[in-house]
Amino acid sequence: MSSASISFPFLGDWSINPSNSFVLFGHTFYWYGVIIACGFLLAVVYCFHRCREFGISQDDLTDNLLFAVPIAIIGARIYYVLFNLENYHSFWDACKIWEGGLAIYGGVIAAVITVLIVCRVKKISSRAVLDTVSFGLLIGQSIGRWGNFMNREAYGYETDIFCRMGLTLNGETIYVHPTFLYESLWNAVGFVLLHILSKKTKRRFDGQYFLYYLAWYGLGRSWIEGLRTDSLYIGGTGIRVSQLLAILTFLAAVFILVVVRRSGLCKPENLWVNKVAMAAAVEAETPAEAAGTEKPEEPAAPKSNVIQEMEDCVFGELEEDETPAGEDKGEEP
Repeated sequence: MSSASISFPFLGDWSINPSNSFVLFGHTFYWYGVIIACGFLLAVVYCFHRCREFGISQDDLTDNLLFAVPIAIIGARIYYVLFNLENYHSFWDACKIWEGGLAIYGGVIAAVITVLIVCRVKKISSRAVLDTVSFGLLIGQSIGRWGNFMNREAYGYETDIFCRMGLTLNGETIYVHPTFLYESLWNAVGFVLLHILSKKTKRRFDGQYFLYYLAWYGLGRSWIEGLRTDSLYIGGTGIRVSQLLAILTFLAAVFILVVVRRSGLCKPENLWVNKVAMAAAVEAETPAEAAGTEKPEEPAAPKSNVIQEMEDCVFGELEEDETPAGEDKGEEP
């Protein structure tokens, strides 16, 4: 179906047959990769614009992305291969990522694990970072699904629904669920809602928006996945692995949201951004800024007896010899 003409009857009597690649400066580029790259760049720009609202610097966000992005791609590939082993006969076959075969859930899982490790090393809040990138995930997934459109993939069963997509090949046309479109729109709506929510209401705890993302995406994917014809299954069962994971993700996110909101831990002083602001204020405080009062010095660590005796021998005699300026030293009788 990669060369089929695409049509949408509800938009009129027309069709398109775009190529899934193009040549630039003698090199072949695939629209799938270009579209995903565009989605990634837009997601990064947005997250960089808002990261300080969560107490995360652009440098810290960059460090997380440098590790999380390549590892997410590897995770997406491993996830796909594990649930599609019958099509891979060697390790090299499994490594041929350029031939297609990625699963978004594998990428998200790998990225989250990477963020947890990087944040632990850098001693910053992983939940605040996950809140920040939640917006980017929705942006990237919404735009990235159009790469499936260019490849004529990720569509669903045949249907006569009003928004059906037509695929015409060798004079024969089938009408299917445009599941790539469903998921793209679902993520776009999720991003708009999360953006408005973050602007109109106060965040109550770190990790809140990431849980919203998990709940929203899990809810949508749980029904969209059931319409697809290219799902990955658990072994020889009829259970779609991504659909099951979507349902579990939705339920877990909602459960955690309810528990945390009732726990009494949702206090402003517990938010990472407020902790960062408080630490910065203390660090920037000077005696002049502190209403003319000097900052009390921290007590020095107790010295050993040997060191104390050496200081007494050297500095004690000097102190006895000191006299006020302008006065002559008198001789001892």
